[in-house]
Amino acid sequence: MDVTKYLKRIQYVGDIVPTYDALRRLQKSHLLTVPFENIDIHNKVPINLNIDSLFDKIVKNKKGGFCYELNGLFCVLLKKIGFNAHLISARVYSKDKGFGPAFDHATICVTIDEIKYLVDVGFGEFSFEPLRMDFEGVQQDERGRFCIALKEDGSYHVSKAEYGKKLTQYSFEENPFELVDFTEMCHYHQTSPDSKFTQRKLITIPILNGRYTLTSDKFIHKIANRMKIDSIDTISDYHKKLESIFGYYEDGVLIQKRTD
Repeated sequence: MDVTKYLKRIQYVGDIVPTYDALRRLQKSHLLTVPFENIDIHNKVPINLNIDSLFDKIVKNKKGGFCYELNGLFCVLLKKIGFNAHLISARVYSKDKGFGPAFDHATICVTIDEIKYLVDVGFGEFSFEPLRMDFEGVQQDERGRFCIALKEDGSYHVSKAEYGKKLTQYSFEENPFELVDFTEMCHYHQTSPDSKFTQRKLITIPILNGRYTLTSDKFIHKIANRMKIDSIDTISDYHKKLESIFGYYEDGVLIQKRTD
């Protein structure tokens, strides 16, 4: 992996040392520059969890990806810089189905000065900064208020605190895994009609005070507490938004993300 090219891709400026401050800035830079998206799935382009392939896609070709790709590659970057980092398996929660299966989501554990942090650049709307795993109170972040609770079975539950309620996001355990361990679930999420990733196109990225989200039929522009939703009625409308917000496209495939 070419660390210099990766850092340029995420527009990171600062010291490259395995400290909390560097980790915090790396995570935020990544989230603000690399979109969460499932474009390849809908273009029938197989997602390969090979690090060289992911580097070509995300860094060289300036695409985005979903959790296995984004957190998988980011974890390698952190290790190259010198962080004590490893992938962990998470089970995403939904109100209808409860917790999903193991390896439903890939996220990252980073240990700095014996303190463990949850780091996630592949979960859509989530914290900009690492979350302490040993702190059970509310952790304030630019993107909201988050809680991590250790349960009796040894699992951790991550929640977002909104309007006096805790909205469960996912559960995870500390056990380290390699990216290859997520292959089966990665295949499921890009091929199964039951996967939420095969049901509609999605590309989304946070901005400092909001978020841009484009699906097959609508564009959502959120600024602070205000939300504007535009209907996407034609393929032409869809491609125009892809070009103007996320970059330019050729035959529906992302070639380059704008940086202006």
